[in-house]
Amino acid sequence: MSEHFATGATLNLESAKAALSAGLAQISAGASAVDCAPLMQFDSSALAVLIAWQRAARERGVILNVLNLPTALASLARAYGVDSLLHERH
Repeated sequence: MSEHFATGATLNLESAKAALSAGLAQISAGASAVDCAPLMQFDSSALAVLIAWQRAARERGVILNVLNLPTALASLARAYGVDSLLHERH
């Protein structure tokens, strides 16, 4: 079973830098999935963080699976044309 970590309840401009750092540490420690189920409040910064996490995982030779992406965030990703970068899993 792959190691995974969870987002916080909020991922927006104010929390993005801390969330990015925390996720990068998890990925460096071997995480290969992020669970977005706790995510209740977010903006486009959440997409930037998720994509940066994906990039960091890819640099380690891993695909970071995105679990339980909120519908509204998935719609935002589609609107920005970045949904294919998220490796979403249900």
